[in-house]
Amino acid sequence: MTGGADQADVCLILEGAYPFVAGGVSSWTHDLIRAHSDLRFRIVTLAADETRQTPRYELPPNVVGLTVIPLQQAESGIDNGWGTARLIAELEGPLTRLLSRGGLDDFRGVIAALRRHPKRATRAALLNSGAAFELVRRMYEQSVPGSSFMNYFWSWRVLAGGLFSTLLAELPKARCYHAISTGYAGLVMARAVIETGRPGLLTEHGIYTNERRVEIEMAEWLTDGPPAWLDLEGRRQDLRNVWIDAFVGYSRSCYEACTKIVTLYTGNQELQARDGAPPERMAIIPNGIDYDGFSAIPRDTTPRPPTVALIGRAVPIKDVKTYIRAIALLRDMVPGCRALLLGPTDEDPAYFRECQQMVAHLGLEGTFEFAGRVKLHDYLGKLDAIALTSISEAQPLVLLEAGAAGVPSVATDVGSCRDLIEGRADESPPIGPGGFVVPLADPQATAKALAALLGDPAMRARCGEAMRRRTEKYYNKRVVDRIYRDLYDSLLRLPDAPRAKAA
Repeated sequence: MTGGADQADVCLILEGAYPFVAGGVSSWTHDLIRAHSDLRFRIVTLAADETRQTPRYELPPNVVGLTVIPLQQAESGIDNGWGTARLIAELEGPLTRLLSRGGLDDFRGVIAALRRHPKRATRAALLNSGAAFELVRRMYEQSVPGSSFMNYFWSWRVLAGGLFSTLLAELPKARCYHAISTGYAGLVMARAVIETGRPGLLTEHGIYTNERRVEIEMAEWLTDGPPAWLDLEGRRQDLRNVWIDAFVGYSRSCYEACTKIVTLYTGNQELQARDGAPPERMAIIPNGIDYDGFSAIPRDTTPRPPTVALIGRAVPIKDVKTYIRAIALLRDMVPGCRALLLGPTDEDPAYFRECQQMVAHLGLEGTFEFAGRVKLHDYLGKLDAIALTSISEAQPLVLLEAGAAGVPSVATDVGSCRDLIEGRADESPPIGPGGFVVPLADPQATAKALAALLGDPAMRARCGEAMRRRTEKYYNKRVVDRIYRDLYDSLLRLPDAPRAKAA
């Protein structure tokens, strides 16, 4: 923890993002803080572990402090002291319910059990004691008795260990707590609402539980249950449900604690409601971009190869491999074309190496370039189209930033991409398409759409102008900043709600 003992106006709570990880959510957070320079912000960042990280952003002067909470921490010692068994016994009911798609009442119960035993509630007691081991064994028998106990044991330690990290860390003082996702960040916000009586706000760019579902479905080690014909009692057959149920419980706790639940587009609201978000608290505030700055980028009119780019991190969720395969096809359709990946390549070294190997295998060394982290303003004027091949997105800012510069897009049908490229249902008057929407993991469709834009300058110009006009009208950051300021002001004026009492 660094600095900032004084109370902040807004405590921003993030998981695996600002200020240590670059990306759309982090850029949005940095811009939000700078847009409200008269408010004092406190940052709480949840990190995967205790590894020291280097900030990717210089904190603005109105940030009064930074708290880093490692979700997984090195455990030392075993605590079987007097009172530990009683703590675990009181914790078992609400914790079991919370991890089984529970909600705010169960989360309150977990907090109450810990607060009744302030000296005994340590990570050693909660994770390393004999009573804790017996709790894990009982929960295993109730949920996935046919799966590997070892896998369940370590799953439980990750899920519960992260939960305990959010509850045992020091909670900064603030007049409003603003989580930028559910999950563990949402738990910190829900805890703050319970313990301080101050209001909670949630902004979801992507839906946390939905993204975790995708990751969990891809985790082969979680499918170690018994064959279906042995599942005589209709119990769960693998650990996937254990993880999903826990994250649903965490999200429900966050949703139920919020005064306001903000997301970027209507499709997200359907997913939020499915996981327990009260509809009357929901609101849509789209992301905004610096339209004035991006629209002023001049077009490069010098002779150059037809150029496309994927703007994003080299990580699996961006499905860079589909983009690389599409470029291999595009090279045959548009000879002499150039393809770039503009974004950091160091977040998943193994995946990046696989992407490099694919480029070499397909013979794309003279066509494809990993440019790394760049200043986007230096490149947008030289691009003819951008591609987005992500398997999950919310409202990708890169489509808007490129659009403001008059660059059309080809994007997968995820998140709000269709709204951004084709226009929302309530767009009046209709502005027209700003590119193409293509299916997930479809290199052929992606290549054909890019080739259509590169091969027809008139259509490319129409699509680029449509993106520019749509961005100016609906996604201008100046408008969005005013909406958030009104929301902050309304929350800061609220009186304290009754807070939890420590027994």
